[in-house]
Amino acid sequence: MTKEECYHLGKITKPFGIKGQVIMFLDVDCPEDYAELDSAFVEIKGNLVPYFFHLDSITGNKAVAAFEEISQEEALSLVGHDLYLPLDLLPKLTGNQFYFHEVVGFRVIDEEHGDIGIIKSIIEYPAQPLFQIMKDDTEILIPVIDPVIKKVDREEKCIHIVAPNGLIDLYLQS
Repeated sequence: MTKEECYHLGKITKPFGIKGQVIMFLDVDCPEDYAELDSAFVEIKGNLVPYFFHLDSITGNKAVAAFEEISQEEALSLVGHDLYLPLDLLPKLTGNQFYFHEVVGFRVIDEEHGDIGIIKSIIEYPAQPLFQIMKDDTEILIPVIDPVIKKVDREEKCIHIVAPNGLIDLYLQS
């Protein structure tokens, strides 16, 4: 399994108790959806290694986990490592909801300017994420917020937007 075939679930953040348990930070919108999770891939030196565990509790985005068949020392050595799950375990989204990785490569159609380019990536800033759109050699950054996104068309692989007034003009002026 490669990272390209997976999504980032979270991170093992610190030890918990004296029985080799750890705290996992679940970087997801609905952590409670993962209450029955019993395995994940742990990134170790660039490789994804499968581990089995039992989740004892989930509070907010933090879960207490006990790994199976490893020592307390081995469990502690996993602190600081990222957790991944296969992409096919992601729930399917509908309507205007989407996963960031899902829309890379989609065409962006603005209400005023028409086709403004292809989404190259999503840049995740603390204030708000941005679509990084490439139109020929010009980069256009558009906020990924509900008022901007009007329609996600998965069949046509395009997103229809209404960009903030004047924003696209800033990028397209010569």
